[in-house]
Amino acid sequence: MDAIELDSVCKSFGPVRAVDGLSVHVPQGCVYGFLGPNGAGKTTTLRMIMDIIRPDSGSIQLFGDPASARARDRVGYMPEERGLYRKMTVTAVLNYFGSLKGLPAGRLKAKVPEWLQRVDLAEHAGKKVEELSRGMHQKLQFVVTVINDPDLVILDEPFSGLDPVNQDMLREIISGLRREGKTILFSTHVMHEAERLCDFIVLIDRGEVVVNGTLDQIRARHEANTISIELEGDADFVRALPMVQAVKPDGRRLDVRLRDQADSQDLLRALVERARVRVFEIRQPTLHEIFVRLVGGDHAKDL
Repeated sequence: MDAIELDSVCKSFGPVRAVDGLSVHVPQGCVYGFLGPNGAGKTTTLRMIMDIIRPDSGSIQLFGDPASARARDRVGYMPEERGLYRKMTVTAVLNYFGSLKGLPAGRLKAKVPEWLQRVDLAEHAGKKVEELSRGMHQKLQFVVTVINDPDLVILDEPFSGLDPVNQDMLREIISGLRREGKTILFSTHVMHEAERLCDFIVLIDRGEVVVNGTLDQIRARHEANTISIELEGDADFVRALPMVQAVKPDGRRLDVRLRDQADSQDLLRALVERARVRVFEIRQPTLHEIFVRLVGGDHAKDL
């Protein structure tokens, strides 16, 4: 039984088709990346899962049943637009939202300080929300999302506004939730976050699935056309080789992108004829590179 099932879901806003026949199955107990450029339909889809807006057609199920209020009691949702009561203290916010989600006062008394310690907000427990930095606000919103120990956690752009240290902390927490058997669905347009965390990935563009599967499955469908090389001596000649489309410096190495249908062995032979080759490494395509290949360079600035 999947945690989430979307079957041919469509949603339009006037003449704009935000989601177009989207079918996605999210297995239980995994981290599932919902990826795409800004405006791809990610947030609209998450809002439909949470019944904030209704689809025009198609069906949505949570844990094998039509998405009902009872099923959503098992879901923690962190929207992209963060919204907490700015005049309340950090502790008061967590007690308030925890009680709304059905946690008794006794459990909250233990869980609130535990979570504040876990996200490094313990010393700010008595501050008002309006006194927090953007990153602190983000971490508090995350704790509000998971305070009631939901089975499914849905996060819309969870790493936005966090510095690298707090991004690492959030990754560790998400990985810990997965080990506990929770399902985590998060949206992002930052591809490297998904590569580090996700068991499954779906890439969407203009509301439609472009590709989905595990990272290994997705990479296997797309040939590696970038070679990392290091040569002794002058390497300027590499750009002029007929099989080379582009060359990008990477420290002492060069990332060489081959033209479509070019053979990496032809490149190797051409290099050996002109220079001593110290490194020749076929580099697996990144999610960013795969996405740009599939939907074109217009979206590269969004990723």
